[in-house]
Formats: sequence, structure tokens, C-alpha cells
Amino acid sequence: MIQDLLKSSGKAILLGNEAVIRGALESGLQFVATYPGTPASEIGNTFYKIAKDANVYFEFSTNEKVAMEAVMGASYSGLKCLVAMKNFGLNVASDSLLPFMYTGSKGPTVILAADDPECHSSAQSEENSRGFSCMGHIPTLEPSDAQECKDFTKLAFQLSAKFKIPVMIRLTTRVAHQKMPVVLGVLPKSKTFLGKFVRNQKRFVTMPPRVLEMHEELLQKIKDIQKYAEKSTINQESGIRNQESRMGVITSGVAYLHVMEAVEMLGVKPAVLKLGFFYPLPEEKIKKFIKPLKKVLIAEELDPYLEKEIERLAKSVNPKLQIFGKNVLPEVGELNPDNTAIGVAKLFGKTYNPKIIYPTKKLKHLPRFCTGWPTCPYWKLYAAVKQAAPEGTVFGGDIGCYMIAALPPHSLYDYLISMGSGVGIGHGVKKATKQKVIAFIGDGTFLHAGIPGLMNSVYNKSGLLLIILDNSTTAMTGHQVNPSMGKTSTGEDIAPVKIENIVKALNVKNLAIIDQEENYNQLVATIKEFVNSGETSVIIARRVCGLLAKRQNKI
Repeated sequence: MIQDLLKSSGKAILLGNEAVIRGALESGLQFVATYPGTPASEIGNTFYKIAKDANVYFEFSTNEKVAMEAVMGASYSGLKCLVAMKNFGLNVASDSLLPFMYTGSKGPTVILAADDPECHSSAQSEENSRGFSCMGHIPTLEPSDAQECKDFTKLAFQLSAKFKIPVMIRLTTRVAHQKMPVVLGVLPKSKTFLGKFVRNQKRFVTMPPRVLEMHEELLQKIKDIQKYAEKSTINQESGIRNQESRMGVITSGVAYLHVMEAVEMLGVKPAVLKLGFFYPLPEEKIKKFIKPLKKVLIAEELDPYLEKEIERLAKSVNPKLQIFGKNVLPEVGELNPDNTAIGVAKLFGKTYNPKIIYPTKKLKHLPRFCTGWPTCPYWKLYAAVKQAAPEGTVFGGDIGCYMIAALPPHSLYDYLISMGSGVGIGHGVKKATKQKVIAFIGDGTFLHAGIPGLMNSVYNKSGLLLIILDNSTTAMTGHQVNPSMGKTSTGEDIAPVKIENIVKALNVKNLAIIDQEENYNQLVATIKEFVNSGETSVIIARRVCGLLAKRQNKI
């Protein structure tokens, strides 16, 4: 597959994520930064393997905000850039993303955001990144399949170059992980990483009163891009104009594929408008489409962004238009051909009885830590915690493999919210109550977002116990490197960042580093001591991930 991504031409069977990579390479990509997060993980994993052969600078940044800022710096220096993350990463990056829209991009820049309807790999919430498009005035394209992932990525770079603005590609899990034959274009023969930053305070310094002028300039760019969107071929209309086609469907992303399958299943022929541009919308094209219609169905995941806009547009051109949307389609969970067919059937005044497309199998067990040898180090850790923690202790979870401790047989966590939040929320609980608090965080997540929370706990003297689960990798998303592993994003050996040195620098008085397999009794005794100490304390439970150890023949 790696060889296919670097082929000069022809076809290749690619995942949607891989097709994004190919589109970026065909666009002359020079600089990539990411933080691993499913369903976008394959983008970083693949660039890690091909960056040298593709002559692209690549890095796993310490978090998504830092990745965004690295790309901003490279873009300001004139390089073609890609930054990739999952939906929650966009939250982390938004602090710098929104001003990036004001400054604009000097080097063409594409932002890849991968949403996860149905929460296949996202425990926190069923987020819809399209809200950022509207709030931040971010031009956003929505591909529906792998071929469009490649083509839309190339278009995004072209738009960014033309309008001097970052452009977002919004994927969902079913698009990112969909696989199909993709027609390949031509790869540029040569490029360089070397850019040059030219001082321009008027452009790159967002201070009042200039920032208000920047806002006006951004809104003007969006108006110009909207004119472009009106003529763009990625907004496609299909269907024969007859009596039946007075019924229409407007859709985008993977929902389009579900609509087309549902239409075939039902044997109906509505007019269909597939929107490749989500923001800014081609409003005149939409008005023209809905003007002769009697009824229209809006098929989208998740929130009714398109539906609300089309309701607004219909008032001026077709006030009697009957609009079907979230009143017939689910707002929670993914769309699929069956539930989409229910909505299409109601559009035509028909009924559809859902079918079981895929036979279901009884779930044998809930997700659990890896078994076998070498075993997952978390089994012994959580056994020690349960043995040592006083009754009534509040347990705080975080994001990583150890999330599984929320499920049986452990059923441990009392809260689990977002990356780095375990210690911050635990601090609040500890200050608000007299209860003992033990929070958990992985090594990768600690470096991503846990340091400020621990610093706050020490500074404001909450006295909780933080257990850092150091398994020597970013395990949950595919064993990516992080700064504590002694490897750069390009595979070079470096001095590892020692987590214990960071903890000491934050003035944590009670610190212990324990291998839970070899020193189980010491771990139990230390938990008992630290949780009752009244001081903010840290235990680094250090034991390599069993799967990683097996792959590297360390055990």
C-alpha cells in the first residue's frame, strides 16, 4: 500500500485517509503535522513511513494545538502544509485555528478533521466539526468516498492558494476508513522544505484595531469563495425533471451514498443535490434546485446545519416547500441505507420496513485489556489500586487504553471526559469535598494535556494522587512515538523526555516510579501512603505495553 501511494500514475485501492495523503502529495505537499487520533490516525502513521521517500517534512506534534501552530509557522514561511486530527483535536487546536483564519495562509494549507458519528472510537461525545466551519468562517469541503478524498484535497490546496486562506476537509469514520480504487494523478518531481518568513505585522499580528479589519477581510474572502462555490463541479445535481422529481434530496458526505442506495432499494427517482461545499454554501444553486420542488429531504450527519440553512433559503423562493430532515432521520448515530430509506420513503408518502443488512452477532465480551503473554501492564496496576484505595475514593479516568478500566471487570472510573481532564476535574472534586481522589493518565496524554492540570493541583494544593501509566508508547491509536520514547517523528534517536523530571520541576513532593509487575507490593503500599499524605502526589507506573514488547522482542 505504501508503494501504491508513491506510484507515478494509474490506480490504487486506498482508504479515504490514504487518498487524502495522495491528494496532498499530488498538490506538492511540503510540511505535515498531526497528533494521532482515530479515525484520522492512518494519516500520521502513513506519513511516518513515507515522509523521507516522499520528500515531505513530517512530525507527530505533542498535541493538536501545537500541530496547528507548527503548520501556521510553516505556512507563514510559504510552504504547502497539511495538519490532521480527529474531531476532539479540533477543539484543542481551535485557540490558534480561529486567528489563523484572520491572518490567512501564505503557503496553501489544508486542515483535515475526522469526525466519528456513532462514537466508534470517541468516548467523549458525538461531535460535529461542521460547527467550527460556521463559527470560524472556515471554507469546508465534504467528500463522500475515497476518490473524492483525493480530488477534494487537491481542490482544497487550490482554493487555499487562490484565496490565501486555510481550507478544511471534513471526513467521518465511514469516509476515512472506506476503501475503493482511486485514480491517481501526477506527482511533482521535486520540491524543497526551505521557506522564508518575511516580517509583516499587518498580516500576522492580531491586535486591535487591526484585528477588526482582519475580520472584515475574512468575511469578504468567504463571499468570494461563495461565488466560486456556486460554479464548482463538486456540487452535483442528478435526477430527471418530471412529476416524481418534484421530490428532492439535498445531502453531503457519506450520507449521499446512503441516499443513493436507499433510492435504489425503494425504486424512486428524486432529484438529488450533492453538496461538496459545506461552507460557504452555494446558496443560489440551492435556491434554483428547491424552487420547483414540492418536498425535499435533507440527509446529513449529525446536526441539522444544512436543514436550517435550507429552511432559511426556502422562505424567499419556495415558502410552501415541505422540508423533511431530522423529523424523519436520526440526529444521534450514523446514517445507514436502512434509516435513510425510512426518510426517503416518507418523502414519497410510502413506508419502509427496515431490513437487517448485516447479520448481528452476540457480543462475547466488552472491550478489555490485552491478555496472553506478555500481558498488559494495566491488569496488575488496577488490581493494586483496588486493593489499596480507601473506601469512598473518587477515581478519575482519562483518554487512552486505560479507558477500558471504566468497564467490567474493573468498573472503576467515576468520571471520564477528555484528554488531560482527569487530574483537572479531580482537583476540583478534591477542593470541593473531603474525599480521596486518584486520577489516572497515560504517558502520551500527560505530555499532550496533563501537565497544566498537575501544575494547578500542586499550586492550589488539592492533594490528589495522580497515577501516570507509562507504557512507553502512544498505544491506543497504534503505537505512535511520543517525546518520552527517545525517537523523533522521523525515527532518529534522541534523549527521551523523562516524565519524572517534569513532575519534579512542578514541585511535586511525593514521587515514586514503580514497575507494577516486579514490585506489586511496593505499589500497593505507595498508593496507601500517597493517597493519605495530604500532598499532591504522583506514581509513575512504568511497564512497557505488552503488544509493543512482543513486537520489539523486549520480553
